[in-house]
Amino acid sequence: MDEYLAKFKSKKKGFNKEIKVNKKMINKYITKVMLGIIFFLVSIIFTNFSDKNLLLYKEYVFTESLPFTKIKGWYEDLFGEVLPKNDNTKTVFNGKLVYKEIVDYLDGEKLTVSSNSLVNSIGSGVVVYNGEKEGYGNTVIIQGIDGVDIWYGNLQNVSVSLYDYIEADTVIGEVTNEYLYLVIKKDNEFIKYEDYQN
Repeated sequence: MDEYLAKFKSKKKGFNKEIKVNKKMINKYITKVMLGIIFFLVSIIFTNFSDKNLLLYKEYVFTESLPFTKIKGWYEDLFGEVLPKNDNTKTVFNGKLVYKEIVDYLDGEKLTVSSNSLVNSIGSGVVVYNGEKEGYGNTVIIQGIDGVDIWYGNLQNVSVSLYDYIEADTVIGEVTNEYLYLVIKKDNEFIKYEDYQN
């Protein structure tokens, strides 16, 4: 009987620890839901305050691209990470693309690289486009945490999906032949790769 009571007490202690952990997780989720509700209510109050505010809100929401990665970076600075990081990753590249030649091409640049070479992302961000683009072939667009959109064109064997969050130096795919089309866009202006690296 004493053994049974000892086992029951030890199980009860473990159960209480699980409840405490779950309470922390529940409080974290409640905080996130409350922040969402507050944002929603503030938006309603702002738009109902005047017709001018409603028009401003509609114009911004329907015409501007929302910088999710900037919001994610801001959120993580204030509240920490949404999901725990998996630290089993290893850096393969050094954040710079290796190329033989670079020339202007449409809105960006055309890099001559080794045939079928792997392409890694220059920075962290969210994949906002993955598909065919006229003049660029199969293209992946990553919206970076720094607010810069980077287009990687002429790819095959793409290893990322739409809305994936990827870290810097993640392999995106490989070039179809020996050309990589690269477009870097910040604040609706196209910038050169070398300027972006500096």
